[in-house]
Amino acid sequence: MNAQARDSLLQQLQRRFDENQQRHKGIAWGEVLKRLQVNAVALTSLAAMESTGGEPDVIGRDTKTGAFIFCDCAAESPAGRRSLCYDRAALNSRKENKPAGSVLEMSAEMGIQLLDESQYRQLQTLGEFDLKTSSWIQTPTAIRSLGGALFCDRRYGQVFTYHNGAQSYYAARGFRGLLRV
Repeated sequence: MNAQARDSLLQQLQRRFDENQQRHKGIAWGEVLKRLQVNAVALTSLAAMESTGGEPDVIGRDTKTGAFIFCDCAAESPAGRRSLCYDRAALNSRKENKPAGSVLEMSAEMGIQLLDESQYRQLQTLGEFDLKTSSWIQTPTAIRSLGGALFCDRRYGQVFTYHNGAQSYYAARGFRGLLRV
């Protein structure tokens, strides 16, 4: 990432951080900036989150490691990460109308972690997300081994967790990621 792109990303992250203080009470931007300035890999991941419509923001700090936790905070599931099936096995199982890729492969390429159900529910305490879309979440091996995968959304003032075939994909379903810096 060149210096201009890095500076632009940092400015965007700071602007979002300043506008959404309720997401990261007690955390100062200066502390976050120090970590970001020495972590080119994290900046690359955050740039990928940003470019796919995730609108990453700090949502907390890991009490064990001190790492800042960034999460996709776009109101709806990131537009640049939709219409994907769950994983490579699901993608390979499709005979026709294959999507462009899979959630697990794209999140790995971006260097981010797919949210689990607990993390998704925690995000929902910071705002209302996925009112019109849904987001794939980490699926337990027992469910995945039977061909299923999990996703969540928020409807009627509640957060719901559902299942679907892992090979399915929808224009309104993407995924949200988490990054520790």
